[in-house]
Amino acid sequence: MKKYIRIVAGQYRRTPIEVIEAEGLRPTPDRVRETLFNWLSFFWGGEFSDKRVLDLFAGSGALGFEAASRGVAHVQMVEQQPKALAALRDVRDKIGADMVRIHAGDAKVVLDRLEAARFDLIFLDPPFGQNWLEFLWPKLGDLLEPNGLVYIEAEKTIIMPSGYSLLRQDRAGAVHYHLLQIAALQK
Repeated sequence: MKKYIRIVAGQYRRTPIEVIEAEGLRPTPDRVRETLFNWLSFFWGGEFSDKRVLDLFAGSGALGFEAASRGVAHVQMVEQQPKALAALRDVRDKIGADMVRIHAGDAKVVLDRLEAARFDLIFLDPPFGQNWLEFLWPKLGDLLEPNGLVYIEAEKTIIMPSGYSLLRQDRAGAVHYHLLQIAALQK
């Protein structure tokens, strides 16, 4: 039996997103997405239309499609699992989300190709237990706009490197989620 989640709010509200069976795929629950986007609305003054978002481990696309639904200017999704990629493209095409770009590939390789890109927000929901954050920390600053935000889901509370401040954090079941901001002086 197929499993689905739904986009919580915005122009694509209630659109179903199929959750494919794939190792390590954990779609962000509705309640967590609602909390995250309330945080973002607060920090962005409710203005999403000028924002650029990177969803580095897109999986089901729940975070990226939620951002698109709420009106961000651009969403770049990255996913390497073929069934997940097909599902992402199906949802994007079905809802006509022209602001969503989907890149097939490994996050490490894609990061090197995004040198000139800058984002206001990066979603990081990597597979648990693989130490992705240690690899990613040094690369994030070059991708973020001044005062850019990073949203992270992890199996435990994260330890931030210097140059970031923790804006919000919470926990839902076994998932710890955090919203960080990079210091503007680093840019």
